[in-house]
Amino acid sequence: PKTPPMAHEPMLLLAVTELIANSAAFTYFTAGAMRRNISSDMLPRRFPLQLRTKSMEVFCPQLQERYPDQPMELHLWARRQPLLSCHPDALHGSLFSSAEAFVVLPNATRVPAFLLNIDANVTGKPTITRNRLGGTVRLTGLVPDPELGLPVPQVKRLETLLKFALWLFGVPRANSKCCPRLVP
Repeated sequence: PKTPPMAHEPMLLLAVTELIANSAAFTYFTAGAMRRNISSDMLPRRFPLQLRTKSMEVFCPQLQERYPDQPMELHLWARRQPLLSCHPDALHGSLFSSAEAFVVLPNATRVPAFLLNIDANVTGKPTITRNRLGGTVRLTGLVPDPELGLPVPQVKRLETLLKFALWLFGVPRANSKCCPRLVP
C-alpha cells in the first residue's frame, strides 16, 4: 500500500488495484455480461461501415453475391476473461473477444456470415489535454476462424477500418462518457 501524496494544488488521484479490476472482469465475464449484439440501426449514420452486405462487399465479396444488399447483425462476446495489469506509468489490459456476423434474411432468419477472433491490447497511459483525460488503444490483431467453413473476410482491410472507427467514434465517446470535463 502506498500513502497518497500530499497536494498543495488541485490534482486528480486515481488508485486501482489489479485484484479489484481483475475480480470485476471475472465477475462480468462469468455472468455473461460481456456480450453485445449490434444491428445496423444502432450505428451512427456517420459510421464508415454500415451493417449491410453491400457495405461488406469490400471485405467479403461472397456475401453481396449470395445475399444482395441485406441487413446484417454483429454479435460480440468475450472468449476469455479480460486481464488488467497496473504499472507505475500506465494501465495495461488484454481483451480476448470474438465477433460473428450474420445476414438477416427478409423472414428474420439469421445466416452466419463470418467469425473473427479479436484480441486487443489496451494501454491507458493517462494524459490530460484540453481538459480531457486520454490514453492510447492498440488493436493487436484480427484472426479469422476458417474452421467453420464460413467465408473469410479480408482481415487487413477490416482491421484498418476498425482502427479508424475506434479512433473516430470509440475514443471520443469514451471521453465524453467518462470524463466530460476535468477542469472547469
